[in-house]
Amino acid sequence: MEVGELVRAELRRVDWASLECGCGDSAEHVPLLIEAIITAETPQDMIGYTLDGHVEGSTIIFECTPPAVGVIMAALASDLSTLTRDVLLQTLSFVAAGSGDYGPTAGSEGLGEACRHHVQEGFWRLVQIGLTGTAEDAETVADICESFGLGGDKAVFYQAELRDRVHAKTKRAASALPRSGVGPG
Repeated sequence: MEVGELVRAELRRVDWASLECGCGDSAEHVPLLIEAIITAETPQDMIGYTLDGHVEGSTIIFECTPPAVGVIMAALASDLSTLTRDVLLQTLSFVAAGSGDYGPTAGSEGLGEACRHHVQEGFWRLVQIGLTGTAEDAETVADICESFGLGGDKAVFYQAELRDRVHAKTKRAASALPRSGVGPG
């Protein structure tokens, strides 16, 4: 995959060197990590390139997290490999789980609220991924929307749609399994 212009623009928009990374250094290396994930063709290509411990760490978010979420949302607006989309959705899921207000950012918003704002801007793209992707995508997107409280009045409807999609796909997968011939006792 190729890093698109929207992602490149979002990466250029941020002064990464002025932000603290989860690893304790400046976040100057975060764009390289994101680009490596986007361009990876196999899981082996991603070895050594992770957002865990940099953008989020066990659902703890950092000063560089809100702008990184903006870049992730820009990336999700483009055509990504399934591998890349899964990694970025999982990162958003961890960020959403840790989106509590951990302190003010330069713009005086809390880090969690700043992340929520970026994800809310991409609400429709997330819902589209959830409605057209795998059952796991639908479940992850529903969790992200729920954790961030996305969608306003639409939230309940779309979360139900996504959860129904998960249940329907799970039932189909279970019915496709061979029967063991062992019945209830």
